[in-house]
Amino acid sequence: MRIRYLSFIALGVAACFLIVASQAFAVQDIANLALGVGIGILVVSTATAYRFRRHMTSLTSSVLVAIVSAWMIVASQVFSLGTVQNLTFAEALAIAGLALVGLTGHELSSERVVHALDPISTQDPEREHRLDNLHASTAG
Repeated sequence: MRIRYLSFIALGVAACFLIVASQAFAVQDIANLALGVGIGILVVSTATAYRFRRHMTSLTSSVLVAIVSAWMIVASQVFSLGTVQNLTFAEALAIAGLALVGLTGHELSSERVVHALDPISTQDPEREHRLDNLHASTAG
């Protein structure tokens, strides 16, 4: 598996955990979770943005996740507990959506590569002959 895929999956899972936690846990626990998980999300998203800085979709979604998570860290320490609960829910929804954008970008780039590596058309009558030659040359 690619590290980009795992990074966006981790961001999505952390965001989904915060979505549920912001509605189920006590407000003091939500503030603590927003701080801790926000720091983890910030680290992962910053590392992902740096590692995949040449892939525009990954860079953009990772930077936006980093901005939202930095705001989550600040908000968890500055605002009242009731406000932190609502902000954590909204920020986690935003991060989950951005993680889906990053996953979609990864899958689209992977599909493009797979199709680019398949030079043989399915409408070609000589396809079977070329496939046999290809398999024979790679097997030996």
